[in-house]
Amino acid sequence: MGFHFFAMISRMKYINRWSLMRNTRTENISEHSHDVAVLAHALALLTNKRFGGNVDVCRCVLLALYHDMPEILIGDLPTPVKYFNPEIRDAYKQIERVSGEKLLRMLPEDLREEYSPLLIHDDRYSEELKIVRAADKLSALIKCIEEESQGNREFEKAKRATEKAVRELNLPAANCFLEEFLPSYSLTLDEQDY
Repeated sequence: MGFHFFAMISRMKYINRWSLMRNTRTENISEHSHDVAVLAHALALLTNKRFGGNVDVCRCVLLALYHDMPEILIGDLPTPVKYFNPEIRDAYKQIERVSGEKLLRMLPEDLREEYSPLLIHDDRYSEELKIVRAADKLSALIKCIEEESQGNREFEKAKRATEKAVRELNLPAANCFLEEFLPSYSLTLDEQDY
């Protein structure tokens, strides 16, 4: 018998984000997960080095890398729908959990315990998950900035709402990223000093 987990994960590249919005460049959940992992790594390092934190940096990267895996089976539900009301939000979380459990069953039994906390979240890694949540929102904010810089006004409201959501997390590392690193995303390559 073969195990389908990794073949299924490779299908992330076929699931596009921002499906309700006109995009100048489509973004799939594979690209997005990579971006979130890079951002989570940065936020975890900032948390530990500048803000006295003690988060597991590697765990943050892994949680970020796998954070959208359930969407392989259920797709990317647009944010306005996903968070329209508590009932929809809670039902979607349950669907994500079932999807994560199904993905786990695609692994050999001896690997499931290692992958379980990456696909089905619990309170064990609450600090790390908060960092991943901030990285996820930062990734969305960066997408909005990129779209806006291409003249796409479709993302203006999403940009404002997403930046507000990042700030409301009250995560010092995320606020630091907004101040020190985010402005570079509005610059052209020639304007970035390299």
